[in-house]
Amino acid sequence: MVADRRYDRLSSVRSALAVATYPLQLLAESPVILARWLQETFTSRSELQGENQRLHAENLTLRGRLQTLTALEAENVRLRALLESSFKVGDRVLVAELMAVDLDPYRQQVVINRGGSSGVYQGQPVLDADAVMGQVTSVNPFTSTVVLITDPSHSLPVQINRNGLRTIAIGSGRINTLELPHLPNNADVMVGDLLVTSGLGGHFPPGYPVAKVTSVQREPGQPFAQVRATPSAHLDRTREALLVWTLQPRNVPEPSADLAAPGGDAEEDL
Repeated sequence: MVADRRYDRLSSVRSALAVATYPLQLLAESPVILARWLQETFTSRSELQGENQRLHAENLTLRGRLQTLTALEAENVRLRALLESSFKVGDRVLVAELMAVDLDPYRQQVVINRGGSSGVYQGQPVLDADAVMGQVTSVNPFTSTVVLITDPSHSLPVQINRNGLRTIAIGSGRINTLELPHLPNNADVMVGDLLVTSGLGGHFPPGYPVAKVTSVQREPGQPFAQVRATPSAHLDRTREALLVWTLQPRNVPEPSADLAAPGGDAEEDL
């Protein structure tokens, strides 16, 4: 031991013994190493699972918010279009929302959230951001029923914007089709012609867009051509509508502040 300490005579022997005993040392320490590795592995797995669950929940939350933002963005676009339309109309208008849709296939009617307390009257014109939707047929204090221009019972005096030819647009019962049944075979009407309100009948003032002609069939020997048109208004997907005061109706009460529907009226006097 003295020789090894002072003169380092046994270093090679120690090295040989260390090499020989290393497998035994490794075997003795293996349970501790294995336990430590298992602990770290399961701890990391548990943390990863927890983080994965948190990220999954956060992803669902963000996707839900994104859907809400998308709906709000679409609503904002529709309201901006309605606002621009109200300026184009140039009359007193009131924005209304659709509350219900009549599911009867033989009726094309909707219910809006404006009524007599807002000054709505029977026969009042109703538009969307693009064209004529229909007119009010029934008025309650806080709601009204609107018959769409595609209802089979509805007829609307129109004229062809290109040449002023007047006719009647009648609802077909289908949400995307109007019929013009009283045009002679030799009438100057073509596919693509724009139909606008003629102002006859006393409900709709002239010049409001109604529909575009999509089909013209002329059969020899028949007195009238078969003419169909597609409404310019988005009747199957619109959520808001414009109530228009263009004519002065008789005995129509002004909107009452005391009877105003909950939520207030988005009314504009233009």
